Amino acid sequence: MKKRLLGLTLACSMVVMSLAGCSGGSGTETTAASAAETTKAAETTSAAGGTAETTAAPAAEGDTVLKWAVWDIAATVYYQPLIDAFEAANPGVKIEMVDLGSTDYQTVLATELTGSGSDFDIVAVKDVPGYMTLVNKGVLEPLDDYIAKDSVDLAQYGGIADQLNINGNIFELPFIRSFWVLFYNKDVFDNAGVEYPTNDMTFEQYDALARSVTNTTPGEEVYGTHYHTWRSTVQLFGILDGKNTIVDGTYDFLKPYYEMILAQQEDGVCQDYATLKTSSLHYSGAFAQGNVAMLNMGSWFIPTLIEKIKTGEYGPEVANWGLVKYPHAEGVEPGTTLAQITSVAIPTSAPHKDQAWEFVKFVTGAEGAEIVANTGNFPAVTTDAVIEAISSIEGFPQDEASAEALNTVQTYLEMPVHEKSSEIETVLNEAHDNIMTEGSSIDEGIEEMNAGVQAILGQ
Repeated sequence: MKKRLLGLTLACSMVVMSLAGCSGGSGTETTAASAAETTKAAETTSAAGGTAETTAAPAAEGDTVLKWAVWDIAATVYYQPLIDAFEAANPGVKIEMVDLGSTDYQTVLATELTGSGSDFDIVAVKDVPGYMTLVNKGVLEPLDDYIAKDSVDLAQYGGIADQLNINGNIFELPFIRSFWVLFYNKDVFDNAGVEYPTNDMTFEQYDALARSVTNTTPGEEVYGTHYHTWRSTVQLFGILDGKNTIVDGTYDFLKPYYEMILAQQEDGVCQDYATLKTSSLHYSGAFAQGNVAMLNMGSWFIPTLIEKIKTGEYGPEVANWGLVKYPHAEGVEPGTTLAQITSVAIPTSAPHKDQAWEFVKFVTGAEGAEIVANTGNFPAVTTDAVIEAISSIEGFPQDEASAEALNTVQTYLEMPVHEKSSEIETVLNEAHDNIMTEGSSIDEGIEEMNAGVQAILGQ
């Protein structure tokens, strides 16, 4: 029964997960990801300049009504189940959603919270840059006293909560998380007589495996792996050891990964970056062709892949797929990955802060996580129940390794909290493009990153 129910929600959750997975953490490149993955999901009419849509069950006299700022109520399947469960456990408290629309959500939210008369009790925060903006404006309540009072275990977020600390305070907690995994086509490995990828592969092992299934024969090409044109598909490999971040200002640590991938490109192990840019081939289209053995991509691709196989848009060439954990550097624990998050926070102007905290604690905790997972989406907290719910979706690979791939141990934010993240993003994107098209050498590209970002940090 669980599989059938989850299958019914999958078509809707495909859009939702794509939005959650691509909404934060990587600036301009996630905008591209979101546009490609959402398949033109309908926007609400409450974009900038429009009228916000409000959704709530009738409140009885004497009830406390908490207003929750969100986006895309109609397309988001987990809002109402979270609300229903919370209201059932908290008689006398009602949640009223106010839809500010997906387009320019963070801008509209910031305007609302800095204006006079804002009465939101809880706000959804769409991405990390948006979080930084709201904190800088002084409109979010620090949650540290609440966290300490209720002994909330921040370790349940896999290291994410620590990365949300700004000057000693945490102003939001995550409840949706999209993280990077390795997709693979089992038929490609079977045809080559090569063992499948595992949940514990170093980059050296990953490179060797990709090469072992590659076929460069004209007309019979098989690519051992595939990298989309986002800088994240290369640069994120370098921050898995926790020693560096994308905003540090020195990027020499990226050199081994560019060397590996450019060598793969030269040897036909992966498709040529310049050709991919020119053709605008989307990663989903590349994988769907059936001649790509492995694809490093975010978990937001899981429901998309399931749905397109189910509808027949993707053929049998790709129907036999699986998942494993992200490859890792020597000494890094398997299950270490990168993520984008959606969070909830309490405005400083909230009329009912204590009750709002109870809702925040609920939706970001283990009980809320299971509710989110039962809609086919990935919560920030991973428990056995969450993994069971996701892996029980009809169309999810039924091998043990694919289910285990969902169990992460350490998660780093793709783009850390930083006031100049968007400017840094621009420099890194340009240098990445130059390296991958071989318009500059790896050393020249890294020097371009170092000089450009250090100039930004010195302003």
